[in-house]
Amino acid sequence: MARRQYLISYDISDDKRRNRVFETLKDYAERVQFSVFFAALSKIELVELRAKLTEAINNRDDQIIVLDLGDEKSPLDDILECLGRRYNPPSRVQVV
Repeated sequence: MARRQYLISYDISDDKRRNRVFETLKDYAERVQFSVFFAALSKIELVELRAKLTEAINNRDDQIIVLDLGDEKSPLDDILECLGRRYNPPSRVQVV
């Protein structure tokens, strides 16, 4: 199943909801900044993640941005510019 890369960020003022969102995201994605994550997800994983995040937030007060960065095979270096410290993704190993 094809996977796509996503940048996910959140702006949530309530500590309880923010912690719930953080805990959910860390199961699906890699944290790269305080409220910014990178994820490589299949369509099914993206649907699951969206459902869990929707349950965790208050739609009037909170915001989560999901930005599609393209096919997982496209190197992030082609679409990502870092000013200052460079982004160094961890090496991924698939365990079967």
